[in-house]
Amino acid sequence: MSAKKIFLLFFPIFLLVSTSGHSQIITTKKEALKKGVYEKPVEKKTTVAADKPVSAPVAVADKTKATATKNTKVVKNKKAVIVEQEDPELIASAAPTESYISLQLINNAMNFLGVRYRGGGTTTAGMDCSGMVTAVFNLFDIKLPRSSHDMALIGEKVDNEDIKKGDLIFFRTNGRRVINHVGVVVEKIGDEIKFIHSSTSKGVVVSSTSEPYYKRTFAQVNRIIQQQ
Repeated sequence: MSAKKIFLLFFPIFLLVSTSGHSQIITTKKEALKKGVYEKPVEKKTTVAADKPVSAPVAVADKTKATATKNTKVVKNKKAVIVEQEDPELIASAAPTESYISLQLINNAMNFLGVRYRGGGTTTAGMDCSGMVTAVFNLFDIKLPRSSHDMALIGEKVDNEDIKKGDLIFFRTNGRRVINHVGVVVEKIGDEIKFIHSSTSKGVVVSSTSEPYYKRTFAQVNRIIQQQ
């Protein structure tokens, strides 16, 4: 057999072996994925505490209380506010201007929606405006005065453009200059303030300062919780 015939006989085998060896060289991630050599990292989902409502009984305010994982202090002096130290991990899902405790206060206040009005009440059997506010704050071991008039004397007054969720909103609904109604701010859109409160006619509801009655009787907004 001539050398030429031997070459022609073995060349295809040589070519096959050569090609087979070269095919193991991977130059892109796409190729590696296809061949099972590279596995795309799976993005891990992080559970943010701020997404979860505080697990606490809301039926009766004097039972086991929920406490936020924050360092808070209640100051005696009337002009002072409750100071909240920011924890970036806990408020990762909140807007930069919103604090963890403020969001949880609102989450828990919403559990009272539909509760009927009852003068002096602080439970789901019935509550008045200041009773609802104190019941919500009690869940976080934050003690407030019992009347809306006295609540208006603590914390710090904030201007309309600085109002945030969790602030207390006050009204004069008795035709006099004395504050006699309170709620908790749940949203601020432009000049409109939405707040949750216990009204004498409808019980615990969310209302708005765009409503003529509340626009006319609006008094002030106080901040009780302040971020450091």
